Amino acid sequence: MSYLLEHNADTIDEKAVCKLIKKGAKAKSDEIIEAIKDYNIETDQAKKLELTRGHLEYLDDMITQTEVEFYVRIKPYYEFVEFVSTMPGMTELSSTIVLAETGVNMGIFDDAKQLCSWCGLSPANNESAGKKKSVRIAKAGDYLKPMMVQCALAAIKSKKQPYFSIKYGRIKKRRGHKKAIIAIARMMMVCIYHMVSEKKPFTPTDYEELMESQNHVERVVLNVTNHMLLFSRFTTMNF
Repeated sequence: MSYLLEHNADTIDEKAVCKLIKKGAKAKSDEIIEAIKDYNIETDQAKKLELTRGHLEYLDDMITQTEVEFYVRIKPYYEFVEFVSTMPGMTELSSTIVLAETGVNMGIFDDAKQLCSWCGLSPANNESAGKKKSVRIAKAGDYLKPMMVQCALAAIKSKKQPYFSIKYGRIKKRRGHKKAIIAIARMMMVCIYHMVSEKKPFTPTDYEELMESQNHVERVVLNVTNHMLLFSRFTTMNF
């Protein structure tokens, strides 16, 4: 934007413009160059673009200052940030934001289940005459719930630590993507509860067992039963 405002259609350098194009849009460089050929920005349009650019720079500055303030205030509790950051899907920034909401004193919650309920990651209690009418999650956790969902989405994509990816795949087969993601977010919050209260990194008790089960290849043994089933299917095929 700045480059186009400082130049016009006669003075722009296509090579200079290509260098300014972000990596994700490099494949469309030719289309971008073609789109700005013979461009003309009127004075009123230029003023609007300058104001927009100034507003974006202001927002970027506010975000930077807020992040710096986060780290300054979390410094006395940085030990807990490091513990939470060892979990797949959690960065130092996301760990800081989560702990800023929950605090590091997990004693205020009866257990991990109550923490999940406070964050809005547990099913709402909607039961009448012994019949459950809904299994939708609670409306609590306006800030934490979206954050944990984003972290869960990042966690299931981790190739170095596929722990949550494996669990997500199993739940998705039965319940679908949305419920599986909420389930993963709830698991992650349970892990945070234990990591902070016990002051330890991400070490789930079923990690090794889960990893070993993924490496196990099941072999089909042709006993009498499945051999006859296979033969019957073969003979009934239409050629």
